[in-house]
Parts: sequence; structure tokens; C-alpha cells
Amino acid sequence: MAARENAGGRPAGPEAPALPVLTGDEITDEPVSWPIRAHRVLGEGVIQTFVSDTVETPDGGEMVRDYLLHTGAVGIIALDEQNRVAVVRQVRHPVGFRLIEPPAGLLDVEGEDYLTGAQRELAEEAMLAASDWRILVDYMTSPGCLQETLRVYLARGLSPVARPDGFVVENEEADMDVVLVPLEDLVDAIYAGRVQNPTMVVGALAAYGALKSGRLDDLRTPDAPWPARAAKRARDAELARLGES
Repeated sequence: MAARENAGGRPAGPEAPALPVLTGDEITDEPVSWPIRAHRVLGEGVIQTFVSDTVETPDGGEMVRDYLLHTGAVGIIALDEQNRVAVVRQVRHPVGFRLIEPPAGLLDVEGEDYLTGAQRELAEEAMLAASDWRILVDYMTSPGCLQETLRVYLARGLSPVARPDGFVVENEEADMDVVLVPLEDLVDAIYAGRVQNPTMVVGALAAYGALKSGRLDDLRTPDAPWPARAAKRARDAELARLGES
């Protein structure tokens, strides 16, 4: 039997297996939580808690996963009428860089909704308010080892505002400055490897894609569901019960 040939006349290798194709609403992350057999705290820090879980796998076995618990955060791509982005330049001690970042912060105020948290962070870090808010993207910073979930907003209709009463500028923020960067130049810098903060990369590319595809006004409204937060609440409640047992 003659060997099969591809379109270029070369012998063809084994055919790739036929893979299922997801389309439309099928393309979605699915909340799944396997049973936790044992849970212990390895260490507690200022923001994160380092924990270790023994998890039951579907085949009846078990695996151990160490990871960081995290309160979650919001970030803001603040875009002015000239398509410039308000960014901060902030020293990040763990990586030893002053990074170009969007205004962002922790969801660590009890009872505060996500949009209010984003509005607060924009005022605290950039001294800006916005009249138009949309959701650009939700993402998980490093889901293999960190519980952090992050929502990035697009803020337009910018205006100056005073910092909230009681907010104290300290630590890295005392050495932080705020500048405007043209979105096109920011995207170029990302592709050139000069801008590396993940929220900046994710948010800027999402904003650029939405702008170029004409879908800015079709972005999700600020009250859209955030399924990852429901999953976090369920996991935190389960860990609390295990910690009490």
C-alpha cells in the first residue's frame, strides 16, 4: 500500500485525533471544587495566608496543594478623551522593579461592593473620578498557587477629585507618581516586553481590543455577575469549617 502524502507531496504522518470544538456559550470556565480531606495553615502574612490542602481526586486518590489565600482586588484602566491611560509607577519589592501599573487595590473593606472599591482606588491613587464605568475583563492572577481573582474596569469621563477623607499615603505609594500614557504606546511597550505588571498587560490589551473592534459600549455593566467571587466565598466557608474541626 502506498504511503499517504500531504498536499505538498511529502509523506503524511499519523492523523491528529479529532478534538471537540466549543462554540458560543460553551466557552466558559466551570466552577469545580473537589473534596478537601485535610487543611492546615502553613503561615500567615499581612495580606496572604499560606495554606496546604489534601484534596480527594475523582479516581479516589489524593493530592496535596499548597497555595495562598487572598482577598481579591480590582484594577482600573482610566482612559481619557485622547485615549491616554492614567497609570502609576510603583516600586514592587518582591520583583525589584518600579512597574507601570493601573490604579488598583485590594477588596479588603467589609461590605464594599466591587465598583465602589474601584472608584475608591482610582481616587486614592490617581485622584480621579469617572462618569462611565464598564467591566473590561475578569481574571485569576496565578490560579495554580494563588486564590486572587481580579476584575479590571474601564473608566471614562475622567475628572480630578480629592483623595478620600482619612486616606494616608504611605509605604510604596508615598514614592509613587501618576502619569498619562497613550494607549497605542502602552500596547507597543507591552509587546516590546517593557511593561510587565499583569493587570496592566491584561487591562491595556483588553481596552485596546475593545476600542479597535468598536465594542467599548458593549462591555459588561458594573453590576454584572462575578462567578469567581461566589466560588471564593464557598471555599473560604469550607476552609473555616475545616479549621474548626
